[in-house]
Amino acid sequence: MDLAIFRKLDEIFHKLTSIEKRMTRLEDKVDESLLITRNHLVRIKNKQELSDSSVLLGSPYNDLSPQQSWSIFNNQEVDFIIIDVSDLNYPNRIEGAKRIPLEELSSRLSELPAGSFPVLVISERGIRSIKACELLVKKGYFNTNNISGGHECWPGHPQNQAPKPPVISAA
Repeated sequence: MDLAIFRKLDEIFHKLTSIEKRMTRLEDKVDESLLITRNHLVRIKNKQELSDSSVLLGSPYNDLSPQQSWSIFNNQEVDFIIIDVSDLNYPNRIEGAKRIPLEELSSRLSELPAGSFPVLVISERGIRSIKACELLVKKGYFNTNNISGGHECWPGHPQNQAPKPPVISAA
């Protein structure tokens, strides 16, 4: 009989441990959701662009099309920083971009402006920049923007610009 009591106590202990682990995971998810909501509220408060899909999907960062990014890049009235997280061997192709390879980003955060300053992140094809955006959001950078497609789609590179139509002279 005593053995049955110990088995039952052991069973209860394991169930409580399992419940505690699930509660911790739920708390972490709630904390992450609150962080994302606060991120969105800061952007709305500062009258910054926030896509409907970012809000509906709960994305922690804004995913900008190359054209949206190009528009911000060319707007003299918008303050921002561009971080290029491309591989070290990839040529830095945007004038004025801060080059911080993804592998060094977490150790070089002190080089970036405060958490609410607009940050545009670019990489070779946009994959490394997604990872960088996720890291930045977790570190408190609330205005993080991924440049979709990366350098390969950046409108400012000559190979990505639409060719100009030929000039036809009147004869």
